[in-house]
Amino acid sequence: MTIQLYDLAGAEDQRLFSPYCWRVKLAMAHKGLGWTSIPWRFTEKEAIAFSGQGSVPVIVDGEKVVSDSWQIALYLDQTYPGARLIDSDQARGTTLAFKVWCERSIHPLLMQAVMGDLFSHIHPMDRAYFRSSREKRFGRTLESFAPLRDEAIENLQNALECPRAVIREQAFLGGKAASFADHILFGAFQWARTVSPVHLLKGDDVLYGWRERMLDAYGGLARNALGYPV
Repeated sequence: MTIQLYDLAGAEDQRLFSPYCWRVKLAMAHKGLGWTSIPWRFTEKEAIAFSGQGSVPVIVDGEKVVSDSWQIALYLDQTYPGARLIDSDQARGTTLAFKVWCERSIHPLLMQAVMGDLFSHIHPMDRAYFRSSREKRFGRTLESFAPLRDEAIENLQNALECPRAVIREQAFLGGKAASFADHILFGAFQWARTVSPVHLLKGDDVLYGWRERMLDAYGGLARNALGYPV
């Protein structure tokens, strides 16, 4: 049975922009699993009420319902052990630490860089919710993010020095092949790419080459998705 993924969408069903959902799609592709994406919007809480969650990703695999990208990755490795995403208990700990770092260091900077573009792609029925919830969360208007873009991109370059140092030594964060750590960081870049034309990496940056490899991975899954050139 094909896995169902409730996948955050913008105004178009094909504009699937959640970094957390992208982690899950890349993870399933890594394992050679098939899935069906079900476009979901912020205000469609009832559609995923069965999961006990108010946000995505949520997967339905037969009778099993799993939410949260990290828990989904662990579930996929346990249920489908081939082509592991996280290959040891030690790797699990370091990948979890990387996940937390990425969400606390990289995501906020990307949000500052793409907020205006992101809002323009939000489905009309979600815009009031998105504005009120994000302005409450960040304590500022959405429009006030625009002047922060250049500074955010500059700060992003500094924040990326650690993964950049790794990619100078090997093709992927996981070594010779992508791992869930790659999915975590690339999911953030794919989030930006699906909603914004802003260029975040220069062509001579080793992370630019890594992002190109990730865009082409799994049969071009990410590159073929609706988004902007990078």
